[in-house]
Amino acid sequence: MYYLPVKHSIKPQFRAMKKLKLTLSILCVIAFTIGACRKDKTPGPQGDTGATGSTGATGSDTGFTGNTGSTGSTGATGANGTTGSTGATGANGVTGATGANGTTGATGANGATGATGANGATGANGVTGANGATGANGATGSVGATGATGAGAASFDLTGQSIFTTPTSFAIPAITQAIVDEGIVLVYYKPTGSSGAYYPLPFNNNSGLTITLFSYQVGSVTLESSNNIVSTADLRVIVIPGTSLTDLELTHPGINVNSLSSVESYLHLSN
Repeated sequence: MYYLPVKHSIKPQFRAMKKLKLTLSILCVIAFTIGACRKDKTPGPQGDTGATGSTGATGSDTGFTGNTGSTGSTGATGANGTTGSTGATGANGVTGATGANGTTGATGANGATGATGANGATGANGVTGANGATGANGATGSVGATGATGAGAASFDLTGQSIFTTPTSFAIPAITQAIVDEGIVLVYYKPTGSSGAYYPLPFNNNSGLTITLFSYQVGSVTLESSNNIVSTADLRVIVIPGTSLTDLELTHPGINVNSLSSVESYLHLSN
């Protein structure tokens, strides 16, 4: 007959105590038997075989859980996996702010001056031309009529005057509104103490000094100089009424308004 094992629900602790009680009972019986044999050493008759005891309860198949074993050694590192495909390119980042301008670099040294080129060869002198024949003298012309005296023309001398870089005015009473409207005003200059000729304005000595007739108006003329001239200017002002410069040159052929002596001669003005 085959018996299926039966698992009891009795906890292991209770089963162990039952086994211990059974063991103690057996030990007591054995001890009692040994004690009885010491009183009478004569062996008695063999008793009948006792009945077979009932089968003990089947012990639990499941033992106590053992302690966790020690951790095994780390296995070998596996081979690297294959490289994954390249991901898509990310969008461009926002452009950063423009950095500050760097400092200006130092000025480079001037290059060396190049050598002066050689002078070109002097050209040959041209052949001197032959003198022309002397022409016959022309007939002497007749003496022209004396020009009319300039009606109302006046001359004014201003000596030791100062002319500044700002407009400087000088009183000339002969300049009337009629002179302003239809007349002529001429101004001449020379340094005070000079024995040379007067120079017409505008004057330029080619050394930085210029003097100009800035304007003329009723009762005065206004001059201006590139440099301040202090008490060292002699001026002569000629006032001619009732004519223009063109008419003056037509009525007085040969007059040179850039020459004070020519103007005074043609207009019969005393100096």
